[in-house]
Amino acid sequence: MQKITYKRPRLTQYQRDIIDAEERYTITEASTKTGKTASHIVWLFEQSLVRKENEAVWWVAPVYGQAEIAFHRMKKQINDRSFFKVNESKLKLTLPTGGIIQFKSAEKPDNLYGDDVYACVFDEASRAKEAAWWALRSTLTATRGKCKMIGNSKGKKNWMYRLGQKARGGEPNYKYFKITAYDAAEAGILSYEEIEQAKRDLPEAVFKELYLAEPQEDGSNPFGAEHIGKNVSPVSLLEPVLFGVDLAKKHDWTVITGLDINGQVCCYRRIQKDWTQTIEEIKMICTHHPILIDSTGVGDAIVETLQRSLPNVEGYTFTGPSKQKLMEGLAMSIQKGDIKYPEDYVDELESFEYTYSSTGVRYSAPPGFHDDKVCSLALANYKRLNKIAGELIIL
Repeated sequence: MQKITYKRPRLTQYQRDIIDAEERYTITEASTKTGKTASHIVWLFEQSLVRKENEAVWWVAPVYGQAEIAFHRMKKQINDRSFFKVNESKLKLTLPTGGIIQFKSAEKPDNLYGDDVYACVFDEASRAKEAAWWALRSTLTATRGKCKMIGNSKGKKNWMYRLGQKARGGEPNYKYFKITAYDAAEAGILSYEEIEQAKRDLPEAVFKELYLAEPQEDGSNPFGAEHIGKNVSPVSLLEPVLFGVDLAKKHDWTVITGLDINGQVCCYRRIQKDWTQTIEEIKMICTHHPILIDSTGVGDAIVETLQRSLPNVEGYTFTGPSKQKLMEGLAMSIQKGDIKYPEDYVDELESFEYTYSSTGVRYSAPPGFHDDKVCSLALANYKRLNKIAGELIIL
């Protein structure tokens, strides 16, 4: 038998507590950048060291790209590049003992059935389908292998949260862990200054889930259900001072939102017409006031057409980062009570959600829902905030 000398990398106390837990299943809700991925790579590598020929341990992530990131990090954490036999196409590492570490996607849960797995890390489990957990659980049955689930908090409607509740309730063979950004700062992984800056930069709900590992009641809604209700007000009778316009996509609606000098909705139109009629409607309603219009895709041509006859027309292209900026501005205004809107906006505001990805925070309506009113309101609010900053006036 080949002898392997191994020295565990330096870990924080909370990292050691999790990976050395005796319980078969651990559920860890953790802040971003607390070292949960690095420590669980260590754990899975240690599990692979005692495996025999063709015995596999798995790293499972919601999508292929995330599994690939962990695969490359595992290779990087082992200094001796000749230690593994590497299969790049299958994201597979084979040890000198014959044991296998494989990195898999949970996108198609049926693909996880069939094998016997001796240990597993389920990364970003709160973002994966519950059916993937069912499949993974079946692969651990014959081996009685351990599984460690890690991820950010993501509301109280996902299966990982429910499993965490089970562990907190004393379910045998389960143990729950929670790591906040302040735990990581105390351990020297994050700086307190960075955490406080994030607290100032992000909406309350996003900060609580992403940095404090506190699942929100409204399931990752960036605005906060309690704040949404507090800002409901009838349509104002004052004149509009600016507009936000979200243009229709496929079967969606074009929504025009006008705000008065106090930041209250005073004009609201929801229309579904051809582009020629839509342009005429915008001209008639918005007249000479400043307008911020969604210029994504076909919207760019519509903005150019409107600019020929209307002053103060500006386009706003939706990308991941630009939509994040737009929605976080709206969330901050809603939470501060700086913007008011009628009951018609509430359903879309309450169903709107955010998800985390490697590129940032993604904001959108759930599949099958509309977000036209939210986007229109966010555009109007963004214009309002820029007007305050640019002209030093208070609306």
